[in-house]
Amino acid sequence: MIETNTLLAKYKQLFILFIPILITQVAMYAMNFFDTTMSGHFSKQDLAGVAIGSSLWFPISTGFGTVLQALTPITAQLMGAKKEKDISFILIQGFYVAFSIAAIIIIVGDLLLKPILHMMQLDPYVEIVAKHYLWALAIGIIPLFIYNVCRSFIDALGMTKISMIITLLSLPLNILLNYLFIFGNFGFPRLGGAGAGFATGITYWIIMMIAICVIHNMKPFSQLYIFRAFYRVSLVKWKEIFSLGVPMGLSTFFEASIFSVVTLFMSKFGTNTIAAHQAAMNFESLLYMLPLSISIAMTITVGYEVGAKRYKDARAYSHIGIFIAILFATVTGMLLFIYRNSVASIYSEDPRVIALTSHFLLYAIFFQWSDAIQAPVQGALRGYKDVHITTIMTFISYWIIGLPLGFMLDAITALGPFAYWIGLISGLGVGAITLFSRLFHIQRKKAINRKKASLA
Repeated sequence: MIETNTLLAKYKQLFILFIPILITQVAMYAMNFFDTTMSGHFSKQDLAGVAIGSSLWFPISTGFGTVLQALTPITAQLMGAKKEKDISFILIQGFYVAFSIAAIIIIVGDLLLKPILHMMQLDPYVEIVAKHYLWALAIGIIPLFIYNVCRSFIDALGMTKISMIITLLSLPLNILLNYLFIFGNFGFPRLGGAGAGFATGITYWIIMMIAICVIHNMKPFSQLYIFRAFYRVSLVKWKEIFSLGVPMGLSTFFEASIFSVVTLFMSKFGTNTIAAHQAAMNFESLLYMLPLSISIAMTITVGYEVGAKRYKDARAYSHIGIFIAILFATVTGMLLFIYRNSVASIYSEDPRVIALTSHFLLYAIFFQWSDAIQAPVQGALRGYKDVHITTIMTFISYWIIGLPLGFMLDAITALGPFAYWIGLISGLGVGAITLFSRLFHIQRKKAINRKKASLA
């Protein structure tokens, strides 16, 4: 990260961070994409099973993973304030937190998985696939969370290309392992959807080990001596991480879990609808990588400028990020409208699933504009370390407005499964408006305080 003094330099800086982050996010999500599509080509029941398993795992992995992303604004602000010596200590505490969270998830998940799946009253084969997929994926939970800490540190230093390279190296291996474990090629066991879980879990171990080696041996990370001293557990630093990370994680969990809950509601409409809904949601989530990547880049840039007390520059980065995200949303929405049938055929060869997926993708177009505002705004707010009120806003938008509206429309109209998508779109829209209002308030408050300080 460097200080920028012109608007053009800020655009350049943001894109230098954004492009590698986007490639990294797409590559990480591509693991789930290939899990889903390759399982779908094994059978539509396996596609449905992986869809259910992913719906249970996604809010947990993203919610708790976002808690660990608290290391990004913390480290970015330390770098902006020229306090590099404090970074090693806070990062090691992040590793301790990551291991602890992962261990708890594994224990609790083992206890609750069977009752949850049984309660959903799924087709017996679909339930078995979902259960085995999650059991297999569990081997990679600890390394995934440790990698999240490594990546937060790497990105906070502005070295987003490193995260990109690590992830790109692992993606072909993940595809190969899917090919071997799902379909049983070259003498490997033919596991179907469960094989996708094994493939992804093994891949998480590999990216964790690569990231640790990079941090230990490559400049500028090695100059911070991350692994060259032993640090005891510091509950004070854990409190700092959790006080920022828990609201961040809850915001992400509220958003991710509502999509998962909607997927569970889809179970009453049959296997074809579950498969089509998951396929459309999978592609929509792939498109979401654009505003999400801008959001992460804005957390880094805004956090760096706030740490250096350059609030005018932080505000400029916020406006640039939102503008770029809206521009991308307009383009991707138009392309999705034109090519939605082609996209649907990627996920399945079943004509009924393709037709339903194409219909769902029409609604996915409207997700683009809401995401283009709410995701970058959340990233900017995290750069300011303003996360508590936004958590409440997110909960109200998705769970008090979005989900009940979808449930009501399903009850009183003939929209069927599409009623829930309308509810989601409405919740996202309300979230975008309220979060933008909060960002405006924070920036105005910083500007007033800065003016008072200069007059004092």
